[in-house]
Amino acid sequence: MLRPSNKIKIIIATILLVIIASVIYSVTQQEPELPKMTVQEKKARFRALIIPAVNIVYTKLMARYEEIKTTLDAGKTSAEIEKLKVEYKATTNEKLLMALKPHPKSIAIAQAAIESSWATSRFFRVANNIFGVWSFDKNEPRVAALKMRGDKTIWVKKYNSIEDAIVDYYRTVGRSSAFAEFREARMQTNDPFILVTKLDRYSEKGSLYGEELTSIIKFNKFNKYDAD
Repeated sequence: MLRPSNKIKIIIATILLVIIASVIYSVTQQEPELPKMTVQEKKARFRALIIPAVNIVYTKLMARYEEIKTTLDAGKTSAEIEKLKVEYKATTNEKLLMALKPHPKSIAIAQAAIESSWATSRFFRVANNIFGVWSFDKNEPRVAALKMRGDKTIWVKKYNSIEDAIVDYYRTVGRSSAFAEFREARMQTNDPFILVTKLDRYSEKGSLYGEELTSIIKFNKFNKYDAD
């Protein structure tokens, strides 16, 4: 039988272990924080992280688009094309090409700047979610927003990499019925300042969103990347 003093020691030791475990868990679960940066430093960091990834994804998507277009123009099809039609909900060859053609890099970069607060947002830091893409599937990797909308939790997708996030963003724009007019417009022009006026349904800001994108592209000269 343990003496009272020994019981007290065991209780104290147990409490200490619980406290230590809690501290360790808290430290390891802390979300990464960024050091204080000037506006110039923030933008330089954003460019270094986002622009190379956009270039890589855009190049791959454009190559796929050109390959599919060549096949369709020749009056042929393939298992890949039929699979893509299902994935992009395209009922015709024309609509598939509309879905697959990537829009100018300047638009993707400007949207990334807005939606991720220049790559400083919590969603970007913990989930590589650059574009504020929501998640409605509990079985996919995702993180919860700190604030609720009414009594509902808002979830956003979690990506393995920045490139994965950009691929999914282009896919979303290519699939969603909300951007049908945008897809039609990008088959007619690559002018980012015309195309951004068709993205009012991407944000609750409506038409003001296009104006904000225009301002960001012009001020930061993001359209220079469209020539690459």
